[in-house]
Amino acid sequence: MKKIAIYIHWPFCLSKCPYCDFNSHVSDSIDIEAWEEAYMKEIESYSYKIQNRNITSIFFGGGTPSLMPAKLVEKIINKLASFGKITTDTEITLEANPTSVEAQKFIAFKSAGINRISIGVQSLRSSDLKFLGREHNVTEALSAIELARKTFDRYSFDLIYARPNQSLKAWQEELKDTMKIAGGHISLYQLTIEKGTPFYKKHSIGDFALPDNDVAADMYNFTNEHLSDHGYNLYEISNYAKPGEECRHNLSYWHYDEYIGIGPGAHSRIQDSSVKAVMNIHAPSKWLEAVKMTGSGIQKNEPLTKQEIIEEILMMGLRLKAGINDKRLCELTHSLFKDVINQDNLKQYIELGFVDLTNNHLRLTDKGLLMHRYLVPRLIATT
Repeated sequence: MKKIAIYIHWPFCLSKCPYCDFNSHVSDSIDIEAWEEAYMKEIESYSYKIQNRNITSIFFGGGTPSLMPAKLVEKIINKLASFGKITTDTEITLEANPTSVEAQKFIAFKSAGINRISIGVQSLRSSDLKFLGREHNVTEALSAIELARKTFDRYSFDLIYARPNQSLKAWQEELKDTMKIAGGHISLYQLTIEKGTPFYKKHSIGDFALPDNDVAADMYNFTNEHLSDHGYNLYEISNYAKPGEECRHNLSYWHYDEYIGIGPGAHSRIQDSSVKAVMNIHAPSKWLEAVKMTGSGIQKNEPLTKQEIIEEILMMGLRLKAGINDKRLCELTHSLFKDVINQDNLKQYIELGFVDLTNNHLRLTDKGLLMHRYLVPRLIATT
């Protein structure tokens, strides 16, 4: 049975964080019935794709999906199950913020079918939570993690490091505290400044500065070593897991498997005779209206060129520490590494210790992963 992954986007938050460039919005009122109807309709529009497929994962992202009523989550899962096959092996994740969880709600989400929780903690230091614009405090974060541990077999949480004025020693101490409460998976991201965010403007006028590259690299190296000492494998640039605890949904993206995105701004990759890139309408109100009128919120549905597929496979696959072999590349593009890699740059990066190519298996080394955004575009041969 062919497999497929499903992403559900809930676009609403209690507040907009100054570093966030995701499709998230603050709204005074939400018509839950209208949103339920829209989700059901858009899922139905993909029934031809989901029908008789093994749904390997469902991921409720946002926004803040823990603001959703548990009954709505349950109805979405049941609707997907009416077309595809959901089993006890299906990973069903919901993102949560510490301000929008309490024991009864976690229990309700579990009853609805959620079997994995990912909590947006971002820091275990009060001053940094305030700087990052988070609504919760450290006590609430620790309480949410403890609730997740008691309620779910699998849970994860996120932290952001390489924050302004953060020293290596400060991060080392915070990471040691983190290991006392971590489950089988944890996501650790270095703070990046994205265009269009309040942080971008403040950073550009010098309101704050990030740690220099050498300090950030030292933080990254310590993180990898410390988590390895505690039994966690770095399996993707910013994600660490104990064996078998990797996020299966995100692996679908990085392995370039087929997936469907439901909701405003969601993306899909549909693999038929070619690979089609599907993008939904970004604005929640416009998406809602489009689905109401036409049954679909799609804004763009275009086949990718061979070069675009090659670029996506390499950009996504090389985020993984394991890297990729050229079998998957050949399946989708009928090309091998020797046809699509810039050989001069490859040779240089191998000599510098950034890249390894062994038995048609290409991967970035640990220090190469830290430079993924720079290296991978330069590894791809232009046509």
